[in-house]
Amino acid sequence: MKDLVQDGGSLVADSPFADGVDRRDFLKVALGSGFAAATLPVAAQSVIKTDAAGLSTSTVKLAVNGQDVPVYVARPEGKSKLPVILVVSEIFGVHEHIADVARRFAKQGYLALAPDLFVRQGDATRVADIATLMKDIVSKTPDAQVMGDLDACVAWAAKNGGNVDKLGITGFCWGGRITWLYAAHNPKVKAGVAWYGRLMGDATPNTPKHPIDFAPTLTAPVLGLYGAKDQGIPLDTVEKMKAALAKGKSGSSFVVYPDAGHAFNADYRPSYVEKDAKDGWMRALAWFKQHGVN
Repeated sequence: MKDLVQDGGSLVADSPFADGVDRRDFLKVALGSGFAAATLPVAAQSVIKTDAAGLSTSTVKLAVNGQDVPVYVARPEGKSKLPVILVVSEIFGVHEHIADVARRFAKQGYLALAPDLFVRQGDATRVADIATLMKDIVSKTPDAQVMGDLDACVAWAAKNGGNVDKLGITGFCWGGRITWLYAAHNPKVKAGVAWYGRLMGDATPNTPKHPIDFAPTLTAPVLGLYGAKDQGIPLDTVEKMKAALAKGKSGSSFVVYPDAGHAFNADYRPSYVEKDAKDGWMRALAWFKQHGVN
């Protein structure tokens, strides 16, 4: 089924697909699949390509505090009462790889939502270098704003075929950190899977707390998937997070892959480690199933 743009749940009449625009061209606009190659070394294309056969895919716009927040949505076609997975992007925003991850979940029977959480600060998919991206967009995105946008996604899912009593969240890099935070923020989250998300850091007005600050009181079980060779997330911070989690009863757990560095699941980048990414994916699916998100 071809993608259609939606606005607040209604189909937009002048959707690019109404004029027969190729799906790949649409994704470049709606999802930023053509984000600047200068951002970082990228492979010519993603290793994994998940088609939309049997799925309904669309981009919806949710009005949140006066701002339209685009959300890429993928689900099994014609089904309702679906378990819900929030897919939170890296710092590079909702490009084609993140949309592909959403489709992978949809193929497993989930209503998957990948929101553009940087929309107020700018288009993260089109910034030419990481330093500018961090300075002008990521650092200016408040955690509180992100929590509110994710809350809006959950509310939309509840009204559009999702069963939010079976709510999970997963995220990568920046989104891995957000996964921990949202699991602490929303009591409806039944489980999370955080891929190499930062666990500790300095308090700032936009990031007043970090995952380790919530660890002792966390109730939702989160699976952390991390790389032993990750130069940005030292293993000692993982150990400190484990110790903090041990003070609570969330049942959270870690898997640390000895041969992996940062972004080992990003199959469009040289950092991709196929065996660990595949293992992490299977563990993620099993984790959600174990904790009732299926």
